[in-house]
Amino acid sequence: MNQPNWKFIKEKLTPYLFLLPALILLFATVFWPAIQAFYLSFTSYEYLSQPPQWIGFDNFRRLWKDAVFWKTLENTLLYLVGVVPILVIAPLGLAILVNQKLRGMNWFRAAYYTPVVISMVVAGIAWKWLYAENGLLNQLLTTVNIFPAGIPWLTSPEKLLGIVPISLASVMAVTIWKGLGYYMVIYLAGLQSISADVYEAAAIDGSDGIRKHWDITIPLMRPYLALVAVISAISATKVFEEVFIMTQGGPLNSSKTIVYYLYEEAFSHLELSYACTIGLVLFLIILGLSVLRLAITQPEDMTI
Repeated sequence: MNQPNWKFIKEKLTPYLFLLPALILLFATVFWPAIQAFYLSFTSYEYLSQPPQWIGFDNFRRLWKDAVFWKTLENTLLYLVGVVPILVIAPLGLAILVNQKLRGMNWFRAAYYTPVVISMVVAGIAWKWLYAENGLLNQLLTTVNIFPAGIPWLTSPEKLLGIVPISLASVMAVTIWKGLGYYMVIYLAGLQSISADVYEAAAIDGSDGIRKHWDITIPLMRPYLALVAVISAISATKVFEEVFIMTQGGPLNSSKTIVYYLYEEAFSHLELSYACTIGLVLFLIILGLSVLRLAITQPEDMTI
């Protein structure tokens, strides 16, 4: 009878033993709560003193008829469409700008990155003051006599250009302002990995100036563009802090996003099972965005 090769077994098991504490912690804090949330979405769990009652798909039927949910989903999609293209394109332009070898360029990099390190709470309060009725922005508009009465940045459900509520667009601006520097650094890392010889060879062929970025930079930055697109899309889908601090979802749900609605149902109305149902829908949306990223990215690009 062959004896088991204990040395071989030990070599195979040792790495998993090192991973075991982390796996236990991950299961306890991520996977088990996710499994519980999935189960609760099929139950009624409004009162914490009582056990969950199985109700099947009733929460999903309620969700289908919930006008507030569809409004928050619309706002979230508007947030996605309004924020992501800007956060994909504008930081690339900034990265190209600060990648120039000029004196003092490090100061510009630091200035563009500063909003990233500012707490969202601090940024939200500061922008809320700027957006106030007698805030700096309205004072400037009144001074130059463009909008003498000012603009109700955070208190108007009216739609800008008939598409996005003014309150939601104002919150979007804060997300864009805070995210520019973060995505700029990702692009900057990609730009610095491109050899100068490539640009020199392109210049010989007549590709110089702005055209070199179209011919060389953008094609070589495709993996970074895809990465930024999916990260910014997921972040825009999960936006919460800006809404919580600046508008509380108002007025008339015009700036309420799906994550804020989930928070409101869970912690304000104590509708925990219904909040889990909303969370399940949010999970499916984020999963779809991740799958879309895999679908549009070539296998050779997925090396980041």
